[in-house]
Amino acid sequence: MEKVRIDKWLWSVRIYKSRTLAADAIKSGKVRIGESNAKPADNVAVGQMVYVKKEGFNLEFLVKRLIDKRVGAIIAVECYENLTPAEEMSKYKQWYVGKMGVEVRERGAGRPTKRERRDIDGFKDERFDGEWEW
Repeated sequence: MEKVRIDKWLWSVRIYKSRTLAADAIKSGKVRIGESNAKPADNVAVGQMVYVKKEGFNLEFLVKRLIDKRVGAIIAVECYENLTPAEEMSKYKQWYVGKMGVEVRERGAGRPTKRERRDIDGFKDERFDGEWEW
Protein backbone atom coordinates (compact mmCIF):
# COMPACT_ATOMS: atom_id res chain seq x y z
CA MET A 1 0.00 0.00 0.00
CA GLU A 2 1.74 3.15 -1.22
CA LYS A 3 -1.05 5.70 -0.79
CA VAL A 4 -4.36 5.96 1.09
CA ARG A 5 -7.20 8.47 0.82
CA ILE A 6 -6.74 11.24 3.38
CA ASP A 7 -10.30 10.96 4.73
CA LYS A 8 -9.86 7.23 5.25
CA TRP A 9 -6.47 7.68 6.94
CA LEU A 10 -7.71 10.40 9.33
CA TRP A 11 -10.58 8.14 10.38
CA SER A 12 -8.36 5.04 10.62
CA VAL A 13 -5.85 6.66 12.98
CA ARG A 14 -8.69 8.05 15.12
CA ILE A 15 -8.23 11.76 14.51
CA TYR A 16 -11.93 11.88 13.58
CA LYS A 17 -14.69 9.65 14.95
CA SER A 18 -16.16 8.92 11.54
CA ARG A 19 -15.09 9.04 7.95
CA THR A 20 -17.95 11.43 7.25
CA LEU A 21 -16.66 13.89 9.86
CA ALA A 22 -13.20 13.63 8.33
CA ALA A 23 -14.54 14.26 4.83
CA ASP A 24 -16.63 17.22 6.02
CA ALA A 25 -13.59 18.78 7.74
CA ILE A 26 -11.54 18.31 4.58
CA LYS A 27 -14.26 19.86 2.38
CA SER A 28 -14.47 22.89 4.68
CA GLY A 29 -10.73 23.53 4.32
CA LYS A 30 -9.62 22.39 7.76
CA VAL A 31 -7.11 19.82 6.51
CA ARG A 32 -3.93 20.37 4.52
CA ILE A 33 -1.43 17.92 3.09
CA GLY A 34 1.89 19.73 2.98
CA GLU A 35 1.19 23.26 1.79
CA SER A 36 -1.98 22.57 -0.22
CA ASN A 37 -5.57 22.21 0.96
CA ALA A 38 -6.73 18.61 0.79
CA LYS A 39 -9.76 17.08 -0.90
CA PRO A 40 -11.38 13.91 0.54
CA ALA A 41 -10.13 11.80 -2.38
CA ASP A 42 -6.54 13.09 -2.17
CA ASN A 43 -3.96 10.48 -1.29
CA VAL A 44 -1.48 10.68 1.55
CA ALA A 45 1.87 8.88 1.56
CA VAL A 46 4.44 8.01 4.21
CA GLY A 47 6.59 11.01 5.11
CA GLN A 48 4.00 13.67 4.30
CA MET A 49 2.88 16.31 6.78
CA VAL A 50 -0.85 16.60 7.53
CA TYR A 51 -2.20 19.75 9.19
CA VAL A 52 -5.63 19.60 10.87
CA LYS A 53 -7.73 22.35 12.44
CA LYS A 54 -9.95 20.66 14.99
CA GLU A 55 -11.91 22.14 17.89
CA GLY A 56 -9.77 25.28 18.11
CA PHE A 57 -6.44 23.50 17.82
CA ASN A 58 -3.97 23.48 14.92
CA LEU A 59 -2.63 19.93 14.88
CA GLU A 60 0.38 18.70 12.89
CA PHE A 61 1.07 15.06 12.03
CA LEU A 62 3.84 13.28 10.16
CA VAL A 63 2.54 10.15 8.40
CA LYS A 64 4.64 7.16 9.50
CA ARG A 65 2.47 4.26 8.35
CA LEU A 66 -0.54 3.88 6.08
CA ILE A 67 -3.65 2.03 7.16
CA ASP A 68 -7.15 2.02 5.68
CA LYS A 69 -9.04 0.13 8.41
CA ARG A 70 -9.89 1.60 11.80
CA VAL A 71 -7.70 0.12 14.50
CA GLY A 72 -7.31 0.41 18.25
CA ALA A 73 -5.83 3.56 19.74
CA ILE A 74 -2.55 1.87 20.67
CA ILE A 75 -1.93 0.77 17.08
CA ALA A 76 -3.22 4.05 15.62
CA VAL A 77 -0.66 6.12 17.52
CA GLU A 78 2.13 4.18 15.81
CA CYS A 79 0.91 5.34 12.38
CA TYR A 80 1.76 9.01 12.87
CA GLU A 81 4.07 11.30 14.77
CA ASN A 82 2.33 14.17 16.50
CA LEU A 83 4.45 17.26 15.80
CA THR A 84 1.96 19.73 17.26
CA PRO A 85 3.82 22.37 19.30
CA ALA A 86 3.41 22.05 23.06
CA GLU A 87 1.97 25.56 23.39
CA GLU A 88 -0.76 24.64 20.90
CA MET A 89 -1.61 21.48 22.85
CA SER A 90 -1.77 23.38 26.13
CA LYS A 91 -3.90 26.20 24.68
CA TYR A 92 -7.16 24.85 26.12
CA LYS A 93 -5.63 24.10 29.50
CA GLN A 94 -4.23 27.62 29.75
CA TRP A 95 -7.58 29.14 28.83
CA TYR A 96 -9.62 26.90 31.09
CA VAL A 97 -7.61 26.79 34.32
CA GLY A 98 -9.26 28.97 36.92
CA LYS A 99 -11.97 30.26 34.59
CA MET A 100 -14.94 28.19 35.67
CA GLY A 101 -16.01 25.98 38.49
CA VAL A 102 -17.27 22.48 38.16
CA GLU A 103 -20.58 22.04 36.37
CA VAL A 104 -23.34 21.42 38.88
CA ARG A 105 -26.92 20.40 38.29
CA GLU A 106 -29.55 20.61 41.00
CA ARG A 107 -30.18 17.36 42.77
CA GLY A 108 -33.26 15.65 41.41
CA ALA A 109 -33.35 17.77 38.25
CA GLY A 110 -32.57 14.74 36.09
CA ARG A 111 -30.81 14.77 32.75
CA PRO A 112 -30.82 17.93 30.65
CA THR A 113 -33.55 18.13 28.03
CA LYS A 114 -32.57 18.35 24.38
CA ARG A 115 -33.11 22.12 24.47
CA GLU A 116 -31.01 22.52 27.63
CA ARG A 117 -28.25 20.38 26.09
CA ARG A 118 -28.17 22.61 22.99
CA ASP A 119 -27.92 25.70 25.21
CA ILE A 120 -25.08 24.13 27.21
CA ASP A 121 -23.21 23.06 24.07
CA GLY A 122 -23.68 26.49 22.51
CA PHE A 123 -22.27 28.14 25.60
CA LYS A 124 -19.26 25.83 25.62
CA ASP A 125 -18.58 26.28 21.89
CA GLU A 126 -18.30 30.06 22.24
CA ARG A 127 -14.74 29.59 23.52
CA PHE A 128 -13.45 28.84 20.01
CA ASP A 129 -15.22 31.52 17.97
CA GLY A 130 -13.13 33.40 15.45
CA GLU A 131 -10.92 32.72 12.47
CA TRP A 132 -8.38 29.95 12.35
CA GLU A 133 -4.74 30.72 11.75
CA TRP A 134 -2.29 28.44 9.99
